[in-house]
Amino acid sequence: MQVIDVLNDAGGRELLLERYGLRKVPVLAKGDKVAMGQMLDPFAKLAGLPMPGADGLTPEQLYKKYQMVFAAGQRYARQFPLARFRERVIPHREREIRTLCYHVFRIGEAFLETWNGAEYSAKIADNEPPDTMLSGDDVARYGASVWQQYETWWCTLEDRALSRELKTYYGDTVAHKVFERVTWHSAQHCRQLIAVLERMGIAVDVPLTAGDLAGLPLPERLWE
Repeated sequence: MQVIDVLNDAGGRELLLERYGLRKVPVLAKGDKVAMGQMLDPFAKLAGLPMPGADGLTPEQLYKKYQMVFAAGQRYARQFPLARFRERVIPHREREIRTLCYHVFRIGEAFLETWNGAEYSAKIADNEPPDTMLSGDDVARYGASVWQQYETWWCTLEDRALSRELKTYYGDTVAHKVFERVTWHSAQHCRQLIAVLERMGIAVDVPLTAGDLAGLPLPERLWE
């Protein structure tokens, strides 16, 4: 197996684009077949790996998990000192702490936009926070406003199985699976925010536990 780091291996990005026409990672290629890592089931299938708990959580269980993740993201955003909010999350990547806090909630907002007819494009959740969001409290209030949209969506939702297909950059996908993906995606970034707070010597306000995140197909490593 050959592993290519498109950030650091010379020619990695070019190989990905020229051979497979792809710009987004993670991706697994086997011969002329590819699987996007955004959806773990086809990724595991192409790799020939078992997928424990493939049935996953129900939409209602995911909704409750996401509510917990959103609340955690708001707590953590508020803990970052204003003077350090524009520091990099990790030294060798350009993303700022402010952007990562915003991204936790923007991922969820993008799902609602997709449910309402947008395509979940490769960059839909990658935009920078508005200039008006200067502090962790600003970003946390944005997160709270997004969750209000979720409460309205869930209360009025008729398709509780999330059975419709949504358009995404990794193919038309059942909404249940897309909702699972955005839930664990935001949760993974909350795990990273916990690590950054701990690195700064700040006691984390109710860190998410393994039990809290049980049932979500999270990457084992923190910085996947």
